[in-house]
Parts: sequence; C-alpha cells; structure tokens
Amino acid sequence: MRTGGLWRRLAVALAALVATTLVAAGCGSIGGANDAAGGGKKEKTSQDGGSGKGKTIRIGWIPWDEDVVTTHLWKQELEKKGYKVEMVQLDPGPLFAGLAKGDVDVFLDTWLPTTHKTYWDRYGKQLEDVGVWYDNATLGITVPNYVKDVKTIGDLKAKSGEFGGKITGIEAGAGLTSTTEKKVMPAYGLDNFQLAKSSTPAMLAELQKAIKAKKPIVVTLWRPHWAYAKLPIHDLQDPKGTLGKGEQLHVVGRKDFGKDFPEVKKWMAGFKMNDQQLGTLEDVALNKNKGNEAKGVADWSKENADFVNGLTK
Repeated sequence: MRTGGLWRRLAVALAALVATTLVAAGCGSIGGANDAAGGGKKEKTSQDGGSGKGKTIRIGWIPWDEDVVTTHLWKQELEKKGYKVEMVQLDPGPLFAGLAKGDVDVFLDTWLPTTHKTYWDRYGKQLEDVGVWYDNATLGITVPNYVKDVKTIGDLKAKSGEFGGKITGIEAGAGLTSTTEKKVMPAYGLDNFQLAKSSTPAMLAELQKAIKAKKPIVVTLWRPHWAYAKLPIHDLQDPKGTLGKGEQLHVVGRKDFGKDFPEVKKWMAGFKMNDQQLGTLEDVALNKNKGNEAKGVADWSKENADFVNGLTK
C-alpha cells in the first residue's frame, strides 16, 4: 500500500467507471512512467541473451509501496534472464482494462477479495490469476511491544489515561481512518479516546519518537508496511472483526500470459514474500534510497541473494 494513505477503497468504484476510456491514453505515456519510481541510471542487463531472448514484457504498476518495490525487483531479475521489461504506470481502473485488452502483460498487486473486487468482477474472466505472493494484507490498531497490559482493542477503554486519550491516525480521507472512526471505536466503546488525524509521515514520526522514549502510544497502521520489520510493534487483537478480514496480493496476467510467457508465469506462480522480507525491501528502497528506488531494490537484492536467485529457478 502506498505510504501516505489508504485511499484505494474509496476510489475503486469511481475509477472503474472511467477505466475503459482512460487506458489508451495511460498506456501511451509509458516513457515518463517508467522513470517515475526508479530514478537514477538504468542498470546494464543482458537483454538480448538468456532465456528471454530480448522478448518484451510489460508490467503494469501503481504507486503503492509494495507494488513499486516488487515491480522493480522483477524487472531487474527478468532483465538478467534476457527479457526487455517495460514498466507501465496507470491508475487501477485503466490498468485492469489494459490487462483485459492485452495492452499490459502482468500486474503484481491485485488485492482480493475486497479492494479490487470491482475490477475483478468486471474483467476477471479475461485475466489469468497467476498466484498469491502475500496473504497477510490487513488493517491494524497497533502498539509497541513494550506495552504489555493491552492485548485487544477493547482493553484500550480502561487505559485511556495511559495513552493520553489519543489514537494517532493518518489522513482524514483514508479508508483506515474512516473504518477506525465509524466501526472500531464505536464497537469497542472508545468514547474516551480521540482519533488524531494527521498524515502517514506524521504518524510514523510520532510512533518512532514514542518508541525511542519507551512511552505508550497507539496508532492506526496496515500490512504490508516496512514499520513491522523495522520497529518493535504489533497489532492489537480485534475479536469483533471491526477491521475486516485479511486480503491476498495476487499476480494477475492478461489472457494467454502463461502461453506467451510460460517460464515467467511459472516463476511468478512460485513468488512468495513474508513481512520481514517485504518490510526490509520497502525500507531500503523507499526510505534509504528515496527517489532512486531501483538502486534501493538492487542494493537489497545483493544482501538477499539467496532469496532473489530463487525467484527465477
């Protein structure tokens, strides 16, 4: 999910209405989009050698954290195998329409069964579900590990003073903010708490400041996110299910993707990442190499050679 917001759930229905008309224009602007998330110089690759034999594969992507880093990861590994990879940036609606039309070959960040349900219902029969690579996409009410006396969201009610009566949130328009305010807090009777709306960077800054001082804090967060790999935090239990069920992140290809790219489909079908792997990848690429994500992914790949080499075995 893109750091800085959880707008996707609110935008899905509207974006779907304009998907078909926008896809042609979106796919026509590939040149600028390819560089948007990468930055820096292009790495040298053996595009004309290897099993890919210079064959072009177009990977659609959206600017959500996990998609930025995994798209770069696969781009770099496929180029090592001799493929020519084009990164095509589009909004979700036009991207799914592009897959259905065959203008885009594959997309690594389809959230099912909820977030991208509108698009899947519309285009799913024209697409190939290659596989699930991450199965723990969830919303959370989160505390540092040293907060020992709170296990569930309901436990917060008796501890309002300990947390200053505040849940540190993110953007006012984010889906997580709305869910917390309209579902979570009423369900658990947290009328003695205020949801402090700010921004994702501001929330993360407050979280890290509190952890450094070992002070109690409760925040709204989601998985996948680099904070779970970098910071000593955990989600509170939600026995009433107010935050909804977890989602899975799927690799989805156009029709005949497997026929045209059989080895790539096989590789991507076996692709899996856990929270630690994805979190550290996001941290290195998006935080330590902000603005030059391609370099960050390459740096992480060198440090995780066993995992990366296994992607295309």
